[in-house]
Amino acid sequence: MQKKLAFVLSVFIFFILFNSRTYPDPAHNFHTATPIKHILVLFQENVSFDHYFATYPHALNPPGEPPFYPKPGTPSINGLTSYLLHHNPNLVNPFRLDRSQVSTCDQNHEYKAEIKAYNGGLMNHFVQETGSRYDHCNPDTVMGYFDGNTVTALWNYAQRFAMDDNAFGTNFGPSTMGALNLIAGTNAGAHPRNYKDTIVNGVDIADIDPTYDDCSNHHKQTMSITGKNIGDLLNKKRITWGWFQGGFTPTKRIHGIAVCGSYSYNVLGRKIRNYMPHHEPFQYFKQTANPHHLPPSSPYKIGYTDQANHQYGLRDFWQSLKYHVMPAVCFIKAPAVGDGHAGMGYSDPLDEQKYLVNFLNRFQKSPEWKSTLIVLTYDDSDGWYDHVMPPILRHSDDPKNDSGLCGKGAADTQDRCGPGPRLPFLIISPYSKINDVSHHFLEQTSILRFIEDNWKLGRLKNPADADRESGSILDMLNFQHPNFSPLFLDPKTGKPTY
Repeated sequence: MQKKLAFVLSVFIFFILFNSRTYPDPAHNFHTATPIKHILVLFQENVSFDHYFATYPHALNPPGEPPFYPKPGTPSINGLTSYLLHHNPNLVNPFRLDRSQVSTCDQNHEYKAEIKAYNGGLMNHFVQETGSRYDHCNPDTVMGYFDGNTVTALWNYAQRFAMDDNAFGTNFGPSTMGALNLIAGTNAGAHPRNYKDTIVNGVDIADIDPTYDDCSNHHKQTMSITGKNIGDLLNKKRITWGWFQGGFTPTKRIHGIAVCGSYSYNVLGRKIRNYMPHHEPFQYFKQTANPHHLPPSSPYKIGYTDQANHQYGLRDFWQSLKYHVMPAVCFIKAPAVGDGHAGMGYSDPLDEQKYLVNFLNRFQKSPEWKSTLIVLTYDDSDGWYDHVMPPILRHSDDPKNDSGLCGKGAADTQDRCGPGPRLPFLIISPYSKINDVSHHFLEQTSILRFIEDNWKLGRLKNPADADRESGSILDMLNFQHPNFSPLFLDPKTGKPTY
């Protein structure tokens, strides 16, 4: 009897030890060109650089709003000068929006409208072309900007880490184009179902739901993309990766078809659907899609190829941290209420701040923080005013869409006019420079290029891709003197909590 009890006890102890052991982080087994073993891309929605950083680092600091005072030696940026603030070439001058005005209308950020707003570098047609004209929306609002009393957390991240003031969207146009450029370097190779005039010359120029997604609106046009994306290169080298998006986990299934029915409430108390299919770029590619939103077969399979096929809900990301199997390459998409997308009652700077700060506070407490590069940037500008004309590298002379304002393009670059509008671009990492502003040219595909180079993947070589010519983010990094101290902020005020 004693022997039997001893055997049972030994099996029980083995089970406890086996299930409580710390698993090694597989990302550290991959050879990288830098000390970076993980990259987290926080890909937010619809903000131009001037819309959030026009007067950085100087905030108005009115009573009742969280104050912001820059650190001594804070570098200057290419922001709005006194002349542009008071003698702007647009129909109205730029103006400050305060915390009571965070819920704004969604601006017109269509491909053609944005090109016309920039007007060949004259920068003077924003009110006419991208200013919102929905019911009860004032098109002048397109000239509005927030400062460090509202987007306080982002200004404080810029103070502690690094920011680039010369980063652009790879294309003019809306969200889907930015997401596709992020992972594939191009929005070419598009194939529609239920065809409408939103795909021209094989190039997507609009927001269209992915064909390979149960949660898409299949009663309207959907789209697939042929060619390769960064997931293909990572799979070839057996490097772990994943896209993690709010609302991706189904709330139920009907005859095996996923239903994405989860919601969150924003600062106005409005109920907002979490999952936006056209923000999930890997679902456009058959080889990397998870059409039925299947979960990973095990927490230890997160980042590997199984039934989830590298596409996950946000809970799976935190599970990967819990089990110390965080993928080497992670793309993070907030639930809609936290992604920053303007649109009366959708998202706003304060909802976005709450999401970002809670996410980053939690992540910086993990061991993986010490080996991670976090990139915080945006998919498109929403049409918000920015005073910097992009350096057009990909010309296009499609008379229907480019309005004669994008030069004469080669056959494989029609309707790929870009780079597009200037966007916020921050690095949050122990390896970022401190309180630094880089002026190096970047675009969305600069992230793609860093992934390709750091894990030695080679280039995608898709038609009209931009990763070959995008700038490098290395100017924002300091590998000789890393600073592993985290920065914890208050999600409500955006101020440091120390």
